[in-house]
Amino acid sequence: VKVSLPGLLESAPAGGTLRAWVPACSTGEEAYTVAILLLEALEDLPASHRPLLRIFATDVDPEAIATARLGLYPLSISAQISAVRLKRHFTQEAQQYRLRKSDRDLIVFAQHDLISDPPFTKVDLLACRNLMIYLTAELQQKLVRVFHYSLNADGLLVLGTSETIGGDGAQF
Repeated sequence: VKVSLPGLLESAPAGGTLRAWVPACSTGEEAYTVAILLLEALEDLPASHRPLLRIFATDVDPEAIATARLGLYPLSISAQISAVRLKRHFTQEAQQYRLRKSDRDLIVFAQHDLISDPPFTKVDLLACRNLMIYLTAELQQKLVRVFHYSLNADGLLVLGTSETIGGDGAQF
C-alpha cells in the first residue's frame, strides 16, 4: 500500500482533505494502520502541499467499535511493530500500548452495515481487507459495486490478498 500512498497524497489538492474509509474495521487495527501509513507518507510532502486526513472506520458490531475507539493493544505488538513506530505512535500504559490521541483523533468510528446502510462517498482510499472472503459471491459483487460508487475516479481500493473484484475489474 505504501508505494501507492505518495501518489495519492500528491494528487490531493493543497489545503484539501484526503478521505479514507475502512469498512468492517473490527477493533480498529486496519484503520490505525492506514492512519499511521498516511501520516508517514505525508512527511515526504512539503508542508504547503499536505492535505488534511479524514478517516472513517465502520463496523456493524457496536462492541468492536467501542474497542476500536480505545486504541489499546497488548505489549506483544512490539514483536510486529518497529521500535521507531512504537515510540512515535504509541504510549505505554501499564501492561498495554495505546495509540497516541493525535493519531486516534484522525479517525471517526461509527456503526455501519455495509449491506443495508448508504455508503460513504467521495473517498480517496478504501481499505477493506479480509471481509469479502466470508461473504457469498452475490454479496461480494454487491460490495464491489458499493466500493466503486464510493471511490473517487482516481481513488485507491485495498483488498486482502485472498480477495478480488471479480468480473468487475473494468470499473476500477
